[in-house]
Amino acid sequence: FRRYFADFDEKYGFHDMYSGGFYPFPPLEEHWAYWSRFVFLNRYCDPPKPVYQNLLELVKDKDYFVLTTNVDAQFTKAGFAPKRLFAVQGDYGLNQCARACHPQLYDNRALVAEMVAQSKNCRIPSSLVPRCPVCGGPMEVNLRKDSYFVEDEAWNAAEQRYRDFLKQASGHKLVLLEL
Repeated sequence: FRRYFADFDEKYGFHDMYSGGFYPFPPLEEHWAYWSRFVFLNRYCDPPKPVYQNLLELVKDKDYFVLTTNVDAQFTKAGFAPKRLFAVQGDYGLNQCARACHPQLYDNRALVAEMVAQSKNCRIPSSLVPRCPVCGGPMEVNLRKDSYFVEDEAWNAAEQRYRDFLKQASGHKLVLLEL
């Protein structure tokens, strides 16, 4: 945390990424300076941990399905088949309207990289603050944190694949793994 967020620690006094995620940054320029760095490091930089490759090795020749609350795409990065995953709590790599005015998600990789590159003094330029293309309001990272969480077509399709898997597996012995 100190290596990547010392400036936020100094300015706001929180000492871990989790606490920073709930900090009520007054201006959106500071909110997105924090969140872009957080997303960049946790979604786009971290290689999969060995535990994910080990899990894949255990299930690769089996009929499996992963229901995860992880929002960092580590299962995908490790090589798990996307059609066998359901990230029920969202994805750091997607933005949504903060008020969920419409059920669409937006890839944020390029925007996050630009925000990180232009961040200075715990702020990003106002021109980079993402706005909803429908209502013009603020955007947020797609995380289940309030009643405005967007469940788009892809989320609903993943939920249906999960339900289908459970139905098909009914009567069979299932192994559940918790990380």
